[in-house]
Amino acid sequence: MHPALVAVSTDVRVFDRYTWHATPQQYIEAALSGAGVLPMLLPCFGERIDFDALLDQVGGVLITGSKTNVHPALYGGDASERNGPYDEARDATTLPLIRKAIERGVPLLAICRGIQELNVALGGTLATEIQERPGIMDHRAPPSEFQDDRFAIRHRVSFTEGSCLADLFEAGAIEVNSVHRQAVGRLAPRLGIEAVAEDGTVEAVSVLGAKGFAVGVQWHPEYWVGTDGASRRIFEAFGAAVRTYVAKRGHARTAAE
Repeated sequence: MHPALVAVSTDVRVFDRYTWHATPQQYIEAALSGAGVLPMLLPCFGERIDFDALLDQVGGVLITGSKTNVHPALYGGDASERNGPYDEARDATTLPLIRKAIERGVPLLAICRGIQELNVALGGTLATEIQERPGIMDHRAPPSEFQDDRFAIRHRVSFTEGSCLADLFEAGAIEVNSVHRQAVGRLAPRLGIEAVAEDGTVEAVSVLGAKGFAVGVQWHPEYWVGTDGASRRIFEAFGAAVRTYVAKRGHARTAAE
């Protein structure tokens, strides 16, 4: 059986005199080796994309992290340079894609910026520069020239009792990495909290009443998918959901013929 296709979000970057639509290798490697799916990079063309036609062809959606932030105009925040950088072409692509994937029950995994996009797409807000807030730990990457240091696993997240991630990990808490300065502010009405950090920061959410797998995490499981069991388990669960969805869709199409 051929691996199922999964649409992977991209960022718009300008370098070497070209405009690129790209994503870090860790995400596509984790999709391929951790989830067992074939990643397909989705360019940031916004409303020019027929999302229904796209979702007819793929079995899942992976929304990646990024150095950019969701534009505050989309949730009533402060659109200052300090809260940037921004990637409005990405916003115009990922937010409608997220809503459409949830509507159709296409498995969705949203990471770091992705969980923030998920919250905004469903009507929530974001908290900016959270490390400056009283009682909140510094969730930014530690200063280092080495990515392994920046993405080191370094704090605990606790799962909500009875949540899908608590069931997945069969544990009350796991250790994760942390590379962000924004977080979920006001939670979207359709989201439930799956996990929080020791300082109360929302670390994972799921879509309430979703037709399929629809989870967002604030940490970066893609980075350690090859060596950390907890990181790999998230991608394995996503991959299993994708294969189940594709199989059911195939049976439905066969029955309709």
